[in-house]
Amino acid sequence: MKSIKLLAILLFSALLFTGCSLKNNDVIVKVNDKVITQADYDKLFNQTINNPGLQMFGLNKKNVDKQSFMYLMIKDRVVSELIIRSLVNEEMEKRHITVTKADTDKELQNMIEKVGSKAKFNEILKQNGVTLAEFKRDLTEEVKMKKLVDMIEKVKVTDADAKKYYNQNIDKFKYPDKVRASHILIAANPEEMKELIKADAKNADLTDAQINDMIQKQMAEKLKTAQTVLAEVQKNPAQFAKVAKEKSEDVESAKMGGDLGFFAKKEMVDAFSNAAFSMKPNTISGIVKTSYGYHIIMVTDRKAAGQDSFEKVKPEIILYLENQKKVNVLEKFIESLKKNAKIEYVNKDYNPTDIQSALKKQAKQNSDVAEQVDAANHSATPVAVPDKK
Repeated sequence: MKSIKLLAILLFSALLFTGCSLKNNDVIVKVNDKVITQADYDKLFNQTINNPGLQMFGLNKKNVDKQSFMYLMIKDRVVSELIIRSLVNEEMEKRHITVTKADTDKELQNMIEKVGSKAKFNEILKQNGVTLAEFKRDLTEEVKMKKLVDMIEKVKVTDADAKKYYNQNIDKFKYPDKVRASHILIAANPEEMKELIKADAKNADLTDAQINDMIQKQMAEKLKTAQTVLAEVQKNPAQFAKVAKEKSEDVESAKMGGDLGFFAKKEMVDAFSNAAFSMKPNTISGIVKTSYGYHIIMVTDRKAAGQDSFEKVKPEIILYLENQKKVNVLEKFIESLKKNAKIEYVNKDYNPTDIQSALKKQAKQNSDVAEQVDAANHSATPVAVPDKK
């Protein structure tokens, strides 16, 4: 399904964004001895425009005004990023720097450990509308940049630097109430069930009512399974982790006996958090229904709101400040690469000077319209409201 959708996007984008005269292998920019093609641009543009955060601006592949401020802003960003990637890749080739799958997987595992669990990590991805494949793609670019920076300049952050940051940002190290919980999930999502039913050719003639009946039966079976598992762990709570490993359908947390680590109330879906935060340690919930299915929760610990000590967060602060310094080093280095590079905009539509000129023009038009609307609102004749008698 996803491969078909991606193919459709790529085929459609060739017409929608580039016009009939351009082909996907047409060169739009030359960077030293490397080239950026229309296909490169379309791919990154589509990845950018699919970001859920942009949907609020009404920008999508079905409704694109190529003179709109948002379109031009994204176009400018995409062209700039493609040039930077080309320059960085060229520099990495010169310095014989490589990024392997193992490098990316190691960085990904580090992030999962910082979050607390794979389940929590996946929840964060879902909340941000990002797939694991998309995240790993961006993470690979980040690892690439880190390796390059490490070769350019060794950055150093002292304990004094970290302490200063801690004192100036003390509120960042305060935390709300947290619970540590394990869970057993019996997956039951009506929408996913519906998709599977419709995907089966033998169900092609079913009516919506018949499909809904099938879903209700499946949901009832899942609930019955959850009730059986609940009875099992209520009878022997000490076996909760063992049962979670054997029967939970949250594969990642199941490997850890259902353990989700500590989490704040806002970090989980409401129904799950409301149940977990209403429980005392070493107690087991009833069946909790969420969009994921049926959960059985065991709270194992609680942590009252408080503030992390400097010693506890020092490694985290040092890492953050090191990354900030690395970003600064990288920005300066990229600027020097761009300054010394030979960049030719083969297709003038992608020349940043022209794009930014169009952006300024569009921004002025938007400002003028806003001023006109504001003036109209202030000059409008007030409507008299009759007194009540």
